[in-house]
Amino acid sequence: MANKYYAVKKGRHPGIYPTWPACQREVSGYSGAVYRSFTNRFEAQKWLTAANKPAGPSKKQQLSLDLDLGTGQWVAAPTIRLYTDGGSRNHGNRRGQHVKENDRAAWAFLIDRQGQRLTGTAGEFGTTNNRMELLGLINALQLLAKRGWQDEVINATLDSHYVLDPITKGWLYGWRRRGWTTSTGKPVVNQELWQELLTLLPQFPRLHFRWTKGHATNQGNNIVDELLNTTMDKMGD
Repeated sequence: MANKYYAVKKGRHPGIYPTWPACQREVSGYSGAVYRSFTNRFEAQKWLTAANKPAGPSKKQQLSLDLDLGTGQWVAAPTIRLYTDGGSRNHGNRRGQHVKENDRAAWAFLIDRQGQRLTGTAGEFGTTNNRMELLGLINALQLLAKRGWQDEVINATLDSHYVLDPITKGWLYGWRRRGWTTSTGKPVVNQELWQELLTLLPQFPRLHFRWTKGHATNQGNNIVDELLNTTMDKMGD
């Protein structure tokens, strides 16, 4: 297996790192982090020393990430199709309802790169489906960055408006500008995960989002739903 090098242009300590965990420590939670993976050190160094250019989509572009034309056809033919999902056996977001410590929750993703399929899933106790929805997308994007696929055309399909609306409607920028409070002055729930997502999204200039109805006819969405439910079934075994 070929070695990879991870160049951090903007992070806690800019430089070149030989492993993903080392790189991740430098960029995880760092606002506006800029980093890429390379198959050789020369290319990594070349990119690192090149003149800085704006990384990823601008705010205006970010607002138009949902590029499905409403006909089921995408603006660009993707090389990667991404599906993510999250769930909980107790949603914990209904009035008067609270997540219990033994409630099961899980996230999952499916990456289909021209027939090459990668999946991931994990579970937690005592958390909400919204948190799992975010972790499904975050973990998928981290793996795509680790593989060096962030410049490819990626179509991401989710069934969560909780995740999609802040991205495609630009709410993330308002939250950050207000110090991670909503328009009504309330603290943003899952703030640390939204901050992590903001460090990842600029690394994917050709990432497009699409909503699909959950538990319906979308095969990729059904696969990730099955994965996370299998994970929850096995928790505590």
